[in-house]
Amino acid sequence: MKKDILRKLSDENNGYLFTAEVLSHKISKTYLSKYVKENGYERVAHGIYAAPDIWPDELYLLQKMNPKIIFSGETALYIHGLTDREYSRIEVTVPQGYNAVHLRKKKIQVRSLKEDLYELGETVAESGYGNQIVVYDKERAICDAVINRKKMDVQTFQIVMKEYMSDSGKRLQVLVRYAEKLKIRDEVMKYVEVLA
Repeated sequence: MKKDILRKLSDENNGYLFTAEVLSHKISKTYLSKYVKENGYERVAHGIYAAPDIWPDELYLLQKMNPKIIFSGETALYIHGLTDREYSRIEVTVPQGYNAVHLRKKKIQVRSLKEDLYELGETVAESGYGNQIVVYDKERAICDAVINRKKMDVQTFQIVMKEYMSDSGKRLQVLVRYAEKLKIRDEVMKYVEVLA
């Protein structure tokens, strides 16, 4: 009975078991500990165990431990397939006032924004391992790329813009609306006019 519940939870979470979720099903930590040992699960973070046959998903685990983060910048561009160059470090955005010291210690690039701008373009996408993570949508990622273009490799920036403009699913009206809210409409329009 308990074994079946744990197996089901693990299947639903792509091979992960979360202590908090297990406890909510009235299964004790002692039983969880026994199950984890017997089935070869590995502790990958506080309160998180991974099945022996999966690769730990760094982005998914980070999200589970920090539900307020939104993957942004070059990390978001990579997740959306707008660049094939993997990010050199994870970039996230958090709401203003969020204590991100622990993230910065892990060499994660953290940007904090006011609530209205922090939530702008928030969506859910799949990590490279097929897990659901919170990330900025393509349009917001493009706006952020325009804002940070001087910090980006020129070639990467050009590839990102061309990829977005050739994407059949692009939403130019949404892009312009975001650009207005972020006060970069003119800069974004320059690229839209040249590449569209």
